[in-house]
Amino acid sequence: MTDPIQINFIANDAKSIAGIRGKITIIVGPDGAMNALTRKVNTLTKGAVKRLTDSRQWEKVKSGGSQAIGFPTNLETIAVQVVKLARSATILEARKAGAEMAIFRGDDSLTALLAGHARAADISHGLALRSYDFDKYKTDSDSLLSMISVMVSDPEQVSADYAPMAAVTEGVFFTRDLVNEPANVLTTTDFAHRLTGLRDLGVEVDVLEEDTLRDLGMRTLLCVGQGSRSPSKVVVMRWNGGGDEAPFALVGKGVVFDTGGISLKPAAGMEDMTMDMGGAGVVAGVMRTLALRKAKANIVAIVGLVENMPDGDATRPGDVIVSMKGDTIEVINTDAEGRLVLADILWYVQEKYNPVGMINLATLTGAILVALGHENAGVFSNNDRLANQFLKSAAAEGEGAWRMPMGSAYDKLLKSRIADVKNIGGRMAGAVTAAQFLQRFVKPDTPWIHLDIAGVASPGPTDMSPKGATGWGVCALDRLIRDNFEN
Repeated sequence: MTDPIQINFIANDAKSIAGIRGKITIIVGPDGAMNALTRKVNTLTKGAVKRLTDSRQWEKVKSGGSQAIGFPTNLETIAVQVVKLARSATILEARKAGAEMAIFRGDDSLTALLAGHARAADISHGLALRSYDFDKYKTDSDSLLSMISVMVSDPEQVSADYAPMAAVTEGVFFTRDLVNEPANVLTTTDFAHRLTGLRDLGVEVDVLEEDTLRDLGMRTLLCVGQGSRSPSKVVVMRWNGGGDEAPFALVGKGVVFDTGGISLKPAAGMEDMTMDMGGAGVVAGVMRTLALRKAKANIVAIVGLVENMPDGDATRPGDVIVSMKGDTIEVINTDAEGRLVLADILWYVQEKYNPVGMINLATLTGAILVALGHENAGVFSNNDRLANQFLKSAAAEGEGAWRMPMGSAYDKLLKSRIADVKNIGGRMAGAVTAAQFLQRFVKPDTPWIHLDIAGVASPGPTDMSPKGATGWGVCALDRLIRDNFEN
């Protein structure tokens, strides 16, 4: 796993500033207000900081943005970054400022002078999230784990405030690594093996193999992977730090590579289908976070791991499959495979664990990209209370989410001539009909959300992530659980 950047919280030491090598970042308020350490830098540089903040150039800098002073006089540092951030900054503004520091840092060591800032931990969180770099396959990579030091008035307190954020960062990095991995490395077997590694953190993990899945009747899940040499698997993860009540459930689609099967995708862009397991990746990252911060919650997570390939054994358009629930499904398009994976595992988790609520995540449709672009995930739900709880959590974490419509009128698009339902409803309302299909496998009394994350899982770069996998959803789901499902 890509190691999150290590941040060293140290006490304020104005006397050491002149000798700091690498890079320095300082905070200045929108009105030019400086803390004690920033004033020291300004004095050493003979007023260079104030000249910058008095300029019209500074007026154009947005909250969380910055300007740099290169090779300043009387300092050993190669550059000073001046970040505009008010003491009353919001959590998201503080994280954005930290992300700006990460971009400025590059591969150099960095010392951030945050003396007394109320959002020092949140700034550090943004710095850590944006420091991710997936470079394991670059043979000429020269990136090093450089030192990050943050000068604060109370290192012990800020370090304690930052600890749960560090757990979230590690969960996000775990998700990003999984989504960024090429499919010849992250096979279904390798994915399952990485998830069993969560046992070291106290997560109970069971891997259900194909024989067991057949015995359970997971025929729709198995039909997706039957054209691949990689065996289909279902991984069940349990974290219980919260008692004997029924668990809350997270369900993830884990298609490690998707050619579309017999309904073959066009060649252009097919390489991006390594991210089609993004839903399972987010679920894994959340479970890692919960275990690391010892969450007082009872959570069950289940992911279906398959590969959708064309082969003589592959499912054909026109085939009829019987789901674990017992509904028959006419497969019109084998590229609409994610909903087939989810259908069985949604039903399984309800039958096995009777959860108090359930959220599934999937990079499910291109239609959600047409509707919402890369700014928001699509939120479909049968329960206003749970939907509003999630939307509030997503907004608090700066992860875009937008509720989409559902309704029985859309079901007519899924009617089959020969089976109970078709697996695809055509071009119109494609993301909605996918959600309607999934709702067939949700019991009426189970509060449920379907998150279509096709647009947000891997657009990059974003404020908090470089190009590639974003880890969208780990922060929002961790907050949802923390605010609503912990004892």
